[in-house]
Amino acid sequence: MKDKVNQIQEELANDIQKVTSSKELADLKVKYLGKKGLVTELTSNMKDLSIEEKKELGKLSNEIKNEVTEALRKLEESIQNKELQKKLEQETIDISLPSEKIKRGSRHPFNRIIEDVEDFFVSMGYDVVDGPELETDENCFQRLNVPLGHPARDAQDTFYIDTEYLLRTQTSSAQARTMQENIEKTPIRMICPGKVYRRDDDATHSHQFGQVEGLVIDKNISLADLKGTLELFAKKMLGENTKVRFRPSFFPFTEPSVEVDVSCFKCGGKGCSLCKQTGWIELLGAGMVHPNVLRMGGYDPKIWTGFAFGTGLDRLTMFRYAIPDIRFLYTNDIRFLEQFDRKDEENEIK
Repeated sequence: MKDKVNQIQEELANDIQKVTSSKELADLKVKYLGKKGLVTELTSNMKDLSIEEKKELGKLSNEIKNEVTEALRKLEESIQNKELQKKLEQETIDISLPSEKIKRGSRHPFNRIIEDVEDFFVSMGYDVVDGPELETDENCFQRLNVPLGHPARDAQDTFYIDTEYLLRTQTSSAQARTMQENIEKTPIRMICPGKVYRRDDDATHSHQFGQVEGLVIDKNISLADLKGTLELFAKKMLGENTKVRFRPSFFPFTEPSVEVDVSCFKCGGKGCSLCKQTGWIELLGAGMVHPNVLRMGGYDPKIWTGFAFGTGLDRLTMFRYAIPDIRFLYTNDIRFLEQFDRKDEENEIK
């Protein structure tokens, strides 16, 4: 047995000298420590030995196994260091070569609009609030004067989770929450930008889109306050030459209600295919907060009045940057996004 151990040691010493790669090392491990390796075969006939012989064989086999394992470990470490050094030499970077231009990311036009909307209203003393996208039917509809069975529910094609919860169809639900949480019933000036969901998908609509809702509640608030606010907002977002008009409309949560149109950004109000030759494009809906909504929010409509408005952020982005298809906003095509960096640079130069 000792002769076999000596033979293994001599053979191992010779084999180690010949190994130059990780593959050859792997083959060497199999030769000595594999299931049919030289070290493993030392104990293949152990069952035929006496107890004393088994003890002696076990001791010798453990010693040679540890010796071989340690020798192969050191060899592996040496080979890895040599291979790493060779790789570093082959992949050396020539720092004298001119660098390549690195493409950098840019702000998405949708995010640009959100930031500009928030900056505008914050400068006027508004708070920016948030609300859950998984909302209750009560906050999304009932507290906004849209009871069960109301036609407005069908028009919004809601994604219902169950009879109580749904994916919010409008960020107005944050208005209902804000009124409830305002325990002291102090004046409110807030906007809520965020995602909303409806069953719709074409060139001008998406099943998921952005919306911003605004709410003001105070004493002696009138339609004139709403009109002045939205005129300033339209000019800030779409340019100082933008004209604004108000048309009577109906929304369950406001009374009176208005649709707000802006002069067509493409033709300047002269009439074109985009505005269907009218010179106007619908921008948002607004109105004075309905007395029922005030009551459900804990406000006495004899003391408090207010106005609310809402517009689609995707729609506003399309108007501002003349984007023909809403689906472009969700493609993440670098060719599409790069255009807006150039426009910003042009504006800075001007």
